[in-house]
Amino acid sequence: MKPYNPFLVYGYNSPEYFCDREKETDKMISALLNERNLTLISPRRMGKTGLIKNVFYQMKRENNPNAAYFYMDIYSTRDLKAFIQLLAQNVLGELDTLSQNILRQMTAFFKSCRPIISADERSGMPTVTLDFAPTHAEQTLKEILNYMVASKKQCYLAIDEFQQITEYPEKGVEALLRSHIQFMPNVHFIFSGSKKHVMEEMFTSAKRPFYQSTQIIVLTEIPLENYYSFAHSFFAKEKRELTLETFSYLYQLENGHTWYVQSILNRLYEKKINPIDNRLVDRCINDILDEQETIYQSNLTLLTNNQVDLLKAIATEGCIKSINANDFIKKHHLKTPSSVNVALKSLLNKELIYNTPDGYIVYDRFFGKCLDNLFAISNMPISLYPSTFQ
Repeated sequence: MKPYNPFLVYGYNSPEYFCDREKETDKMISALLNERNLTLISPRRMGKTGLIKNVFYQMKRENNPNAAYFYMDIYSTRDLKAFIQLLAQNVLGELDTLSQNILRQMTAFFKSCRPIISADERSGMPTVTLDFAPTHAEQTLKEILNYMVASKKQCYLAIDEFQQITEYPEKGVEALLRSHIQFMPNVHFIFSGSKKHVMEEMFTSAKRPFYQSTQIIVLTEIPLENYYSFAHSFFAKEKRELTLETFSYLYQLENGHTWYVQSILNRLYEKKINPIDNRLVDRCINDILDEQETIYQSNLTLLTNNQVDLLKAIATEGCIKSINANDFIKKHHLKTPSSVNVALKSLLNKELIYNTPDGYIVYDRFFGKCLDNLFAISNMPISLYPSTFQ
């Protein structure tokens, strides 16, 4: 179905509404067809989910229409049992056309659990859940993966936010998965994640089970020229002019971060105003900030004063590489380098800031803009500044 607004903020439609990533798409398709597993690393909202779905869309249409394609986001899972349940729902519900005959086959195949077919509450479509005891989790996982191998179909499974498995209370989950995956000749994997330091450690450290087991792709910003060509074409169809100058202004404001650029383009398209200029871009951004203000205030109330002070300082700078430099600490009235490091570690774990090659930035670009606007009038630390955030 053709979308009303071509600048999609959520979901994937088709290559027509997917901007660029041609090199990355070709590289991923080539790797998967040549039976290499992939690791895809990027900040959250840089477009890795859309890229995976674009790769699967094109492979299904042009390369291997009879293969099975699975995508699962494990960000919300908290333990191995939740991971296995999600895997079962995605794989067992798609690998076969669910029927009573298939259910009988599954019941015969699975020894450690009981497959149950029920209707999804939202879609009404049949879905599979597995009834198993936590003590049988490892055996159930093995049986699901063996079921995929036994299907003899080429299978492609993308596991998004893969770093989440390092948070599970069970020990040895990485080694457990690796021990099975290396013996699945017809199943190929994409492990994608947004915590760069965790993902890199998992796949590049000789001490970790997944060491050198995949081809690694790091996703960066879409080049300005390519993004402009994509955006300009949709406005031109509406007889509206988006100049390169205005788009460059928009792109630079958000450092080319895909979701934030896309969100502003979505609002600009909605406005139906011509010409499109920098003032209209600012108006769209302010609309978004106004809508999110309550959420941003709530986020700040959950932080310590030291964390808020550091977050504000990074937002004010835009990007800061030497976070322990005396000049930076003095300029923003921060405390000792040790207290800055403690706050830094916490903000990184909460994914409120992100370490780019150029330095630390506020992860949510709109949140960073909101902080910069709120406290631009004062250089004193937020912990000393009267505000609603305390």
